[in-house]
Formats: sequence, structure tokens, C-alpha cells
Amino acid sequence: MAGDGVVERSAGLEAGHLRPEAVTVMSELGLDISHQRSKSVEQVAGEHFDIVVTTCDEAKEACPLFPGAFETLHWDLPDPAAVPGDEATRLEAFRDVRDELWAQVADLSRSLERTQFVPSRNR
Repeated sequence: MAGDGVVERSAGLEAGHLRPEAVTVMSELGLDISHQRSKSVEQVAGEHFDIVVTTCDEAKEACPLFPGAFETLHWDLPDPAAVPGDEATRLEAFRDVRDELWAQVADLSRSLERTQFVPSRNR
């Protein structure tokens, strides 16, 4: 969404497993994430990040500090994996979070373009 100038990483507080619901709802957008794997924040802790985004209150409180990050954002999103119910109900929860996350990333991408933010990929 933000072009080649932005490199993204994703990690959770703990590595888990890739949820089939996530694979399904992302494939609805033509995105194949079936080969992705879950990573813990410990696995990326040594990397430099210009912007760090947390997506749940637990992560906001427990996420380690990333020295050198210019900005830390918190997007309060519900955990779709915690939604009880049948498959249709769970898929709807994953779609809702996917769509909200998509909108947040689009807003961030536009903001980076407006400010001509240049990521420090080579630090």
C-alpha cells in the first residue's frame, strides 16, 4: 500500500499459529498469506523500526521498547480469534478486523506520503 519505500514486519507477544480464518479473509482480497508464519515480538526485537504499531491493549502494555523508533501508534482492535461462535460468525469477526486494519494502514500510508517520511531502511 505504501510502496517499496516501506518495509513492514508483524509479530505478536507470542508466536502462535496462522489462523485459517485470516487466510480465508485475506484471500477474499486476492492476498495469499498461507505461507506466512506467526512470529513473536522477541524475534524482531533486534531490528530498527521507524514506526511501531500495537493493535491490542495487552500488546500496548507488554510490548518491549524499540529504541530509535520515531513514533509508536496504538490501534485498538479486537482479537477476532477470541470471538466465539460458528465459522460464519468467526469469519465475520476476522473480516471486520481486516477492514479496520486495512483502513488504518491506508491512513498511515497517506500520512507518510503527505509528510514525505523517509524510512531509515539502511540504519
